[in-house]
Amino acid sequence: MPASIFRHASFETSIARPAALPPPDGFEVAFAGRSNAGKSSAINTLAGHTRLAYVSKTPGRTQLLNFFRLQCGARIVDLPGYGYAAVPEKIRRQWQSLIENYLKTRAVLVGLVLMMDARHPMTELDRQMIGWFAPSGRPIHVLLTKSDKLSRGAASAALQKTRADLARIGPRLSVQLFSALTKIGIEECDSVVAGWLGQETPSG
Repeated sequence: MPASIFRHASFETSIARPAALPPPDGFEVAFAGRSNAGKSSAINTLAGHTRLAYVSKTPGRTQLLNFFRLQCGARIVDLPGYGYAAVPEKIRRQWQSLIENYLKTRAVLVGLVLMMDARHPMTELDRQMIGWFAPSGRPIHVLLTKSDKLSRGAASAALQKTRADLARIGPRLSVQLFSALTKIGIEECDSVVAGWLGQETPSG
C-alpha cells in the first residue's frame, strides 16, 4: 500500500509578506480555515506528526504562511486562520492581504483544502474565502472538522447540506467529514490531495 502523501512532511519556511515567498519549485496545496476550525490539528493528524503545525489554544495565533515540504516534492501551505475578532484590525488586514495575494497569484498552487467546523459550516467568512479562490478554476476540498462532536445523524446532515451549498457555487468543490480526534476522513483527504498532485492514490 502506498504511503500517505502527507507522511514525513517537514517544515521548510514561514513568510510574512508576498515578496518573501519561496521559489515556485513544486506544486503547492493550501490549507485554510476560520480561526479555531481545527486547521493545525488536521494538518498534524494527516502528517502523523504531533507538532508539525503549531496548535494554539488562542485562536488567531498563526500569523504567517507556513510551508511544509512533502516527500513527493510538493508543499503544503498553512495559511493564517481568518475571522478572529480579537486580532487588531491592522493585523487582520495584513493577513487578509497576504492570504488573498497568495491564493490569487501563486502559479504553482493546485488546490485549496478548506477547514470548517462541522457544527458551524459555511459561515460568511468561509463563503468569502471560497469566493476569492473558486474563480481560479482550481479545486476546493472542504474538511468538516470536529465531526466527532456531532451525532452520526447530525454529521451526515451537515455533510449533505454543505455538499448542496457547494454545488450551487461551482463544479470543483467537494466536501467530507473529518476528525483529528478519531482519525475519521484521513484516507479520503489523502486521496483527494494525491490526485491533485498526480500521485498514486493510497488504498486500503
